[in-house]
Amino acid sequence: MLPGFEAPPPVPVHRFFFAVMPDPATAARIAGLAESMRLEKDRPVGTERLHITLGSLGDFAYVPGATLARARAVADRMDVPSFSVRFDKIISFNGRAGHQPLVLVGRAGLENLIDFRRQLRRALKQEAGLSMLPTGFTPHVTLLYGAQRPDEYRIEPITWTVFDFVLIDSWLGKSYYDVLERWPLTTGNASG
Repeated sequence: MLPGFEAPPPVPVHRFFFAVMPDPATAARIAGLAESMRLEKDRPVGTERLHITLGSLGDFAYVPGATLARARAVADRMDVPSFSVRFDKIISFNGRAGHQPLVLVGRAGLENLIDFRRQLRRALKQEAGLSMLPTGFTPHVTLLYGAQRPDEYRIEPITWTVFDFVLIDSWLGKSYYDVLERWPLTTGNASG
């Protein structure tokens, strides 16, 4: 290459992340709640895309086969019992103007989810040398993107049992997800 004519770095088009998703009945209830909160220019998250992000493996311009293989191998070995999650409040997260996420959060009932994420994050690091980002974690389900809401809203709790977790390929800028793989949690006490 001639100096000054270097190719620009490829633009990331994929974000790979682990998540848990609500069952169809709970997803429909959450989508109905999002619709009831919707203002004119808000963009609700599609029912099939509702999830709790556990953490991202990163943004990529290509499908990182070796990275995904290592992540899948760790996921194959996870041995965690199913657990319940509970959300009882709606708040706005910060975002760019007109694109603030309106999210479900909970005050209690998320301890087992937080512990599962900690176990997955540690296993990815120790067994596969992979970092799961971000390091901080505020469990939430994004309902829609839109105008900032000044208040928080208490709601009748939304609870579901998490029976599995997934690896998702999010097509950046496309509002489209591919669920690449799903791993069952072990049956047992669905406490939480």
